[in-house]
Amino acid sequence: MTTRKPIKKAVFPVAGLGTRFLPATKAIPKEMLPIIDRPLIQYAVDEAREAGIEQMIFVTGRGKTAIVEHFDIAFELEATMGERGKDMGVLDSSRATPGDIITVRQQVPMGLGHAIWCARAIVGDDPFAIFLPDELMIGEPGCMKQMVDAYNEVGGNLISVLEVPMEEVSSYGVIDPGAANGALTEVKGLVEKPPVSEAPSNKIISGRYILQPEVMRTLENQGKGAGGEIQLTDAMARMIGSQPFHAVTFAGRRFDCGSKTGFVEATLALALERADMGAEVRAIAERLLAQPG
Repeated sequence: MTTRKPIKKAVFPVAGLGTRFLPATKAIPKEMLPIIDRPLIQYAVDEAREAGIEQMIFVTGRGKTAIVEHFDIAFELEATMGERGKDMGVLDSSRATPGDIITVRQQVPMGLGHAIWCARAIVGDDPFAIFLPDELMIGEPGCMKQMVDAYNEVGGNLISVLEVPMEEVSSYGVIDPGAANGALTEVKGLVEKPPVSEAPSNKIISGRYILQPEVMRTLENQGKGAGGEIQLTDAMARMIGSQPFHAVTFAGRRFDCGSKTGFVEATLALALERADMGAEVRAIAERLLAQPG
């Protein structure tokens, strides 16, 4: 049996401007907007840690330092909380081991593929994960843990997919599926936003990937695609056939927190499930819904 290099590095493209959430994102990175009491980026990092990933590589831009600050030790805050006898456990998951948070700059917004390519020196010759923090994936185990388990079986490249109603496929990238085995489906091709009549499946690409380091070489030599940007989907499509390529159907829920309605839905859904506030939030929702429109 071939020993596969374990997945220990993850790239988080967080250089976007978050214009859909202005004015909230004028001074605060959109990845720091909280779903209840944890910023979006924290959910993604916790999911990475659960999957055994140790190095978090943030591809940032101007005005994104708050993301790095969030994972630092807040000495004054912790000292004050300690003196007041407050529960320090709430800060535990926001502390990083020194050296495990690495940032690289994407100076020009040239697309997701370009953002990933900016991390090439740190990724080196290792396979790595990619998290798009706008996509909040909730499951037990988490999405990346499910993917790492699949990677340990089949190796190569993997993408997370979800099944959606066929009429919705034209909003997403979808896979052209090959043989299926449980949650694993072979990927024969990737199609970006196909018309419903031409969609090869209803399995949409969601924001989690495990890729081999060769994708960096592919991105390096790739021209601009849709929207004048360097597209990750194009680079992945070029690797199909030369390396194993599978999709993992995620057993869990996805919230599109890049949209305002998705953000509100995630906040409401997770609040309803919390022991400390679920009943109260349900009562509030019922009261609001009972009011005349």
